[in-house]
Amino acid sequence: MLRDKNLIPLSHQHQKMLALCVRIDRAQPIPAADLPAWREEMAQLFENEIQIHFAAEEEIVFRVAREVPELRSLADELTNDHILLRQGFGSAESRQMAAEALPAFAQQLSAHIRKEERQLFERMQKLLSPEELARVGVLLESALRDAGRSCLLGNEATKLRPRS
Repeated sequence: MLRDKNLIPLSHQHQKMLALCVRIDRAQPIPAADLPAWREEMAQLFENEIQIHFAAEEEIVFRVAREVPELRSLADELTNDHILLRQGFGSAESRQMAAEALPAFAQQLSAHIRKEERQLFERMQKLLSPEELARVGVLLESALRDAGRSCLLGNEATKLRPRS
């Protein structure tokens, strides 16, 4: 199903997060010398974009989804995912995340994004009226205004690698 224009800003951010997951996957095994660069990139991405993204989803999208009985448990599940993902990003920021933990984290983040895209967004587009989706879009535009405004420069350690 084509993504409703009111949810596209979140989908664009999801694409950036999925790209991070692909880069982590292709970088395996991550050498110990490269781990600080990965942790730093994850911490910056969380600070500059993902924490704003999560807050917008929780305060707007999940709140609206909870008003629809068929979506309530899914919204709760996704909220719980955010708690675990915040812990993962916090582990990277505090330099506690081990290289061996990065692939599992990337897999967890990827699965969460796909659940939002394939289950929540698809079902919201079917169950909400165009007016309700437009209201979500207006709120998201305001909530996401400051997300992604900084330029995060990649480095040699975290660049995309060809499949091995």
